[in-house]
Amino acid sequence: MTWSEMQPLLSQAGTETLVMVGWSTLIAVAAGLPIGVLLVLTDRGGLLQNTVVNKVIGQIVNIGRSMPFIILMVALMNFTRWITGTTIGSEAAIVPLAIGGIPFFARLVETAVREVDQGLVEAVQAMGGNTWTIVRKVLVPEALPSLIASTTTTVIALIGYSAMAGTVGGGGLGDLAVRYGYQRFETGLMWITVAVLAVAIAVIQFAGDWAARSLHRRGARSGPAPALRLLKAKEPAAADISKVA
Repeated sequence: MTWSEMQPLLSQAGTETLVMVGWSTLIAVAAGLPIGVLLVLTDRGGLLQNTVVNKVIGQIVNIGRSMPFIILMVALMNFTRWITGTTIGSEAAIVPLAIGGIPFFARLVETAVREVDQGLVEAVQAMGGNTWTIVRKVLVPEALPSLIASTTTTVIALIGYSAMAGTVGGGGLGDLAVRYGYQRFETGLMWITVAVLAVAIAVIQFAGDWAARSLHRRGARSGPAPALRLLKAKEPAAADISKVA
């Protein structure tokens, strides 16, 4: 197979992989972020401590993470058909990719949020901040570099899942490698596909690492966290009032 014959195949398969991974990442992040934060809030000593809720959500997340992706795809075939009207192609693959990515990202979010300094949380609580304020102003902003790194890890994992989806007609670069590289013995095309995936993963990892480091350095240069800056700004005013009294 010549390069002129490979190029349109690679272009179409690459576009399919981009669509699959892009949409599944958006869904996984949108659903996994609140789940991960909720796991921290409802844990022992959390702001919304609730052992029953925490255990139930934790078990659901554990089941989702422990299930191999190929089995998950088969198990969700009826649900995928109900959502998309088909079980093959890149659109159908988005459903199991997103569902498989949600628990994966949720656990990463939980780890990232747990690393936030509890002193900041206590400072906002002392200022009368409620749970939503703490989540919005402290937990998510302070964990943002780690959340960016977690998103990068999730994207790379979903690229691997999407390649696996190609073995059952999911489309994308994985499907191209199976159909041409394995079934038609086009070894050259298969290795080019592998190289494209390797380069894409390297670029995504570099971009994610750069973004996480940039946010971390920016946070370090900006001085105290916003909550502490606000607290310090209020202290002089409180002192002035006491003097007047």
